[in-house]
Amino acid sequence: MAKTRSISYRPTCCPLCQRQTELTFHHLIPRKLHRRPFFRKTYTKDHLHQGVYICRLCHNGIHKLYDEMYLAKHLNTLEALENDPAISKHCQWVARQKVVSTEHQKKS
Repeated sequence: MAKTRSISYRPTCCPLCQRQTELTFHHLIPRKLHRRPFFRKTYTKDHLHQGVYICRLCHNGIHKLYDEMYLAKHLNTLEALENDPAISKHCQWVARQKVVSTEHQKKS
């Protein structure tokens, strides 16, 4: 299970698709909503900044499937992301995709 962001911990495998590739940080509550009164009153600053490292394909898929408000209110834990049928289906597709190395991407 992936941990939330910390300076000393950065996984090498995406917790959603299990591919070993470069990871990006996904805020469990999107930063765009951090200043909204509901979120400021409901969550601590530390909770607002929690997130997970996931691969770029999974990250893009999550944001294409759902808007920020839905993510913040309904999919604000790794478990919720893993259990969502649409995200799960997307991540199963991602798991079958070839991992392209960063060096290869820079040359292209």
